[in-house]
Amino acid sequence: MIEGRTLILSVDRDDDIGFKGHLVSPIVGRSSCLQAANTLALVDPEDSDLNAIFQAIKMYDELQSRGENVEIAVLSGSHEDMLSGDRKIATDLDQVVKLTSASSCILVTDGVEDEYVLPLIQSRIKVSNVRRVVVTQIPNLESTYYIIKRLFEDPKIARVTLVPLGMAMLLYAIAYLVGYPEGATIIVFGIVGVYFLIKGFGVDEIFHYFYGSMQDSLSHGRFSFVTYIVTLLIGIIGVMMGLSQVLLYYPTEEGLGIFLIVVTFIYGSVVWFVLSGLILSIGRIIDAYLNEPGSLGKVIVLPFFIGAIGIVAFGASVYTLSISSVPDFPQEIGDGVQYLAFALVGGLVCAFVGVYIQSLIKRWQGHLAAVIQ
Repeated sequence: MIEGRTLILSVDRDDDIGFKGHLVSPIVGRSSCLQAANTLALVDPEDSDLNAIFQAIKMYDELQSRGENVEIAVLSGSHEDMLSGDRKIATDLDQVVKLTSASSCILVTDGVEDEYVLPLIQSRIKVSNVRRVVVTQIPNLESTYYIIKRLFEDPKIARVTLVPLGMAMLLYAIAYLVGYPEGATIIVFGIVGVYFLIKGFGVDEIFHYFYGSMQDSLSHGRFSFVTYIVTLLIGIIGVMMGLSQVLLYYPTEEGLGIFLIVVTFIYGSVVWFVLSGLILSIGRIIDAYLNEPGSLGKVIVLPFFIGAIGIVAFGASVYTLSISSVPDFPQEIGDGVQYLAFALVGGLVCAFVGVYIQSLIKRWQGHLAAVIQ
C-alpha cells in the first residue's frame, strides 16, 4: 500500500478544454473530470486531450479499486500564450495540491508538448510516474493524408509550418521580378534562417508574453500599460542607435566581423535598452504596489538587475572595442580597462543593493503578516 494520497493529473497545456469546451480549470474529482471529457468529446471527438482525460479516469478507477488513496484533476494552460499558460498551470497545481493534500502524482499526457511542464510539476509535487497516451491508427495512405490535413488545419501548426514556407516562396518570386535571381536563394535562406533562430531561441514567446502583458494591463486599467508603450518606443530607438554605431565605426573595406558587429551594436544600444527596461520594471513595481502588494518583493529587484546587466555590458563593449583597433573609436586601451573594472564593480554593487532591498521588503511583509495574524 502506498502511503499518502496520489494525484492522477492530466495536463492540457494548450487549453483545448477551455478554448473548445469553455471549461475552467482546475477540474478536480472523478465526476467533474468525466463531465469535462464528455463535454470535450461532444465538441471535438478527435482531440487527443480527450484520450488523456479518459486514461486518467481509468487509472483513477484502477488504483481506487486496489484500495489506494487517490484523487484526479485536470489542469489547462493557455491557447494563445504558452508562457502565461505554464504560469497558470503552476498556480492551479499549487491550488490542487493544497486542496487534495496529495503527496505524489501520476502525470498523464497526450504527447511531448504537455511534458514540457514536467519540470514545473516536479518542483511542486513528487511525480511517481508519467503515462503518455498514444492513439493507435491504421497506417494506410488515406489515414496519413487525413492526419496531414488535420495538422495543417490546426492554427498553431499552420503558423509554424505554412508561414515560413509561404514567405520563402513569396521572397523567391519577388527576387526574380526585380531582376535579382542570383540573390533569391540567399534572401530565402536568410529570412528562413532568421525565422528558425527566433523560434529556436524562443524570441517569439517573449513577444507573445509582452503583447499578452500589454493586453492584460490595458484591460485592467493598470499603469504599466503606459510604461509598456514607452518601453517599446525606447527599444526601437535603441535598435536604431545600435545600427547607427555599427555604420559609424565600420565603413571599412575589410568587412565586418560578426563578433565586433554585435559588440558595436551593444555599445550603441545598451543604454537605451537599459532605460526601457528600467521604465518597464518601474511600471511593474507601481502595479504590484497598488494591486498585488504581496508580489512587491519579487519585482522590486528587477530595475537593479537590469541596471547591473547594462553596466557590465557597456563596460565590456567599451573594453572590447578599445583593444580591437577600431578606427576613430574615442577610448584607448587603458580607458577600456578602466571602464571594464568600474563596470564590474558597479554591476555587482547594483545587484547587491537590489537583493538587499528585496530581503528588507520580504522581512517587512513577513513581520506585517505576523502582526495581522
